[in-house]
Amino acid sequence: MNKFIAPSMLAADFGNLQRDIEMVNNSKADWFHIDVMDGLFVPNISFGMPVIKAIKKHAKKTMDVHLMIVDPDRYIADFKKVGADILTVHYEACNHLHRTVQEIKAQGMKAGVSLNPHTPIAVLEDIIGDLDLVLIMSVNPGFGGQSFIENTYKKVEQLKSLIEFAGSKALIEVDGGVTDANIEKLSEAGVDAFVAGSFVFKSDNPLKTIEKLKELAQL
Repeated sequence: MNKFIAPSMLAADFGNLQRDIEMVNNSKADWFHIDVMDGLFVPNISFGMPVIKAIKKHAKKTMDVHLMIVDPDRYIADFKKVGADILTVHYEACNHLHRTVQEIKAQGMKAGVSLNPHTPIAVLEDIIGDLDLVLIMSVNPGFGGQSFIENTYKKVEQLKSLIEFAGSKALIEVDGGVTDANIEKLSEAGVDAFVAGSFVFKSDNPLKTIEKLKELAQL
């Protein structure tokens, strides 16, 4: 099973964004992870459509877009237009999650659902078969550079069991505090895709850091 490394562009140098996009293009990474924040669902505000469109113009890898916004249904078609390949919404932000997931798929994107640290895996029982990806937040959403929440391992194992029981093909992604110290254990627990922001972009050699994460993630 191939494991995917998804550098989070939230941690990139916005003054040298094209440089950092090219670094990811030339690295062993698999996806660009794009965190969209609205200042309502989470306290922080990140980039919107124009920046994502600019990233897409230069990106040569999968665009993994993670919406940390209220009422994401308003923008599903817009995110398709600016280049999202995977679109992940938060369970906590959707009143009619099944409808939202179906609309994402109707737009030709893969559909993901993210869970905050306090949200139990069981809420996905009735929809897991419709999902392409489940994103487990291993920090509280809204800011980069936070410490990893240890309970994540248990949640991943529970999610893996649910996916296998349901016969789902959903990938498991983890976002927050991923480093070379925990990626092997996360991979063993069942994680398929790893979002890494500060650990990659604040390292002395991001290319080598990504390569190391990729190697450690493979079982």
